Amino acid sequence: MILFDQLIFGPIHSRRLGLSLGVNLLPVDAKICSFNCIYCECGFNTTMQEAPIPTREQVREALETKLMEMSAEGQIPDVITFAGNGEPTLHAEFEGIIDDTIALRDQYCLTAKVSVLSNSTRIHKPHVFNALNKVDNNILKFDSAIDRTMKLMDQPVGKQINVAWFIEHLKKFEGRLIIQTMFLRGSVKGEAIDNTTDEEVEAWLKALEEIRPQQVMIYTLDREAPTQSIEKVCQEELNAIAVKARERGFDVSVAE
Repeated sequence: MILFDQLIFGPIHSRRLGLSLGVNLLPVDAKICSFNCIYCECGFNTTMQEAPIPTREQVREALETKLMEMSAEGQIPDVITFAGNGEPTLHAEFEGIIDDTIALRDQYCLTAKVSVLSNSTRIHKPHVFNALNKVDNNILKFDSAIDRTMKLMDQPVGKQINVAWFIEHLKKFEGRLIIQTMFLRGSVKGEAIDNTTDEEVEAWLKALEEIRPQQVMIYTLDREAPTQSIEKVCQEELNAIAVKARERGFDVSVAE
């Protein structure tokens, strides 16, 4: 599994976003998340070791240093992406960090987009909702519209969250969001899982019609997963799902 060992990492070439400069708001030696997804490239959740959560000022200083270096080298990122070792919106100063990042972007790389990859579990928090409405790419996870599958895939931590709750809060963005969905199949704890079935896809499409996102990103496994009993779906299947979503009027990108 992969843990990001720096506050600012990359730039890397993202399958979905282009040349991406990453920001990790969590410890560099632990995976901390409000989900415990069976497919996460960072592995399952761990306990915090010695590295603390970075402060808002530390994030600002590290990001400014990196953007100054890249600017001097004539290398401009396509996107500044909040991802890293877990759920970025868990940071207590998330909204302030987003404000700082937008200001630094405007100063050093005006054409770059600010993106957040979030699992959607904290969008009910006003400061998180406000921050996500400020970024260019508000990318929110929605892996299944069927509770059993969502819970098997994402394994929410700490509180009971269901699909209806997600839909209710995702609708509040009034279309200013990008839905990201992982498609896979296999088994988890002896239970079969497959969110590519006709039942799953139809439920997912109906949920999208309620949420009305500006874009939908679909993808499958690309790196080693912590659960060995799951597998990727083929490109042809992803493309077929994308066609169905496009027929409903959605702008869909398929990761290759």
